[in-house]
Amino acid sequence: MKLLFAGTPVTALPALAALLDAGHDVVAVVSNPDAPVGRGQRLVASPVADEARRLGIPLLQPQRARESWFVDAVTGLGIDAAVIVAWGRLIPDGLLAVPKHGWINLHFSLLPAWRGAAPVQRTVMAGESATGVTTFRLVHDLDAGPVWRHQAVAIGADETAGDLLGRLAVIGADVLARTLEDVASGVAPTPQPIDGVSLAPKVTVDDARADWTRPVIAVHNQVRGVTPEPGAWTMLDGQRLKILGVMPVPNSVSDAQSLKPGELLAGKRQLLIGTGDGVLELMTVQAPGKPPMAGADWARGARLTPGVRCE
Repeated sequence: MKLLFAGTPVTALPALAALLDAGHDVVAVVSNPDAPVGRGQRLVASPVADEARRLGIPLLQPQRARESWFVDAVTGLGIDAAVIVAWGRLIPDGLLAVPKHGWINLHFSLLPAWRGAAPVQRTVMAGESATGVTTFRLVHDLDAGPVWRHQAVAIGADETAGDLLGRLAVIGADVLARTLEDVASGVAPTPQPIDGVSLAPKVTVDDARADWTRPVIAVHNQVRGVTPEPGAWTMLDGQRLKILGVMPVPNSVSDAQSLKPGELLAGKRQLLIGTGDGVLELMTVQAPGKPPMAGADWARGARLTPGVRCE
C-alpha cells in the first residue's frame, strides 16, 4: 500500500520499520519540527525525523496539522492510508478524509480504556496488571474510532511505564502490520463499545510529585508510572530529590514500620521511607547537581538527621 507515516518519538520507530519490512511504499514521513535543545539551543531532530532522513524518505514537519501547505502536500501524495504512531498532533476533519482508507492509529492501550496522550503512564499509575495495543481509524472524537485489532499484554509487577512502552512499541508494530493486511483485504473496523471508557491526560510534573500519605502500593505505582518521564520527585530540606526507583518493603522489617509518611530511615544497605500504610525502599535517587545514586549510598553522604521527612 502507498502510505504516509506520522510519528515523533523512538517508540514509533518499530512501527515504521515493520511497515517497510512488509513491503509498503512509505512515500513520506511526518514528524515534529527540529527543536532547540540544551544551553546552546542546538536544533535536534525527533527520532522519527532522523530515521526518515537516514532512509531518504521525504520528510514533512508542520507545527500544526491544519497548516495549508501541509494539507496540500498530503492531498497531493495520493496515499491509500496514513498511519500515525505517537505524532502528538490533532488531525483536522478535512485531512482525515484525504487518504482512501483514512488515518490508522496505533494506540498503546485496550480501547476504549485510557483514551488520550498518556495511556501507558496512566495504566501503570492505576496499578493495572494488564494493558495492550489497539489499531483503529481516527475520527473527530479523541481515540474513539472503530477498531481493527486488539492485543492484550501483561504488565510486570515492578515494570516502569518506560519499560512497558518499549515492549508495547514492538508488539504494536506487528499488530499494525497485520492491520494493514486487514485493510488491504477489505476488513471493516468494529465500533468501540460505549462502556469502559477512561481517559489518559498528559502526565504533568505535579502529577509526578510523590504523595507519601498514600498507601505503599499506590506510591509504588505512581513512581513506576512516571518513570522515566516526567520522573518522580519529592522535596527534602527545600530541595527537589528525584526518585528513580522504589520497592515495597515487607512488613517483617519491624524497625521501619513506625515511620511516618515521608520520614526517612537510613541503614547501611537501605534507605527507607514511610507511606500511608507501609514502607518503601528508595532504590535509586538523584540529588540536585548530582548523578543518580543508590539510595543508601546517597544517604551516607547526605548525613540525614533522625526523623527528617520528605514532603
